[in-house]
Amino acid sequence: MYTQSLDVPDSKTPPATTAAGEDAALQAQFDAAVANEGKVEPRDWMPQAYRKTLVRQISQHAHSEIVGMLPEGNWISRAPSLKRKAILIAKVQDEGGHGLYLYSAAETLGTSRDELLEALHSGKAKYSSIFNYPALTWADVGVIGWLVDGAAIMNQIPLCRCSYGPYARAMI
Repeated sequence: MYTQSLDVPDSKTPPATTAAGEDAALQAQFDAAVANEGKVEPRDWMPQAYRKTLVRQISQHAHSEIVGMLPEGNWISRAPSLKRKAILIAKVQDEGGHGLYLYSAAETLGTSRDELLEALHSGKAKYSSIFNYPALTWADVGVIGWLVDGAAIMNQIPLCRCSYGPYARAMI
């Protein structure tokens, strides 16, 4: 239901403290709320697999926003005009803000920003690999803005309607 990769037990996941019958009732309520396009909030009961998937997805998205600042940020000092420098500064600042919104959403799931960044720095967490390619020319900066950001917008619009409230609000 959430992802196939979460079918493997995780030794870090705490054992459920509710009885099996109560767990089933909570799961049924959760499933009904999600099926009715309701929002799951941080204090609501949620399955551990759902929580784990959210942390992975939101952190990957946040990391991609932060790493996505790099190719364009490298061009701020080399932009061909003051106006274009200002545009790039605003765009890089905007990407950083997106990352911060997303890290905040992930923190509502009980994972600290330090943990998220440690996972990124150690290679345990992922980000969009498109940002590993260098922006060698000023034209590359335009292509990033047009194709990469345009594709990201198209892929992220459905996230505004996702079931986890803080993530959906961060996306809006």
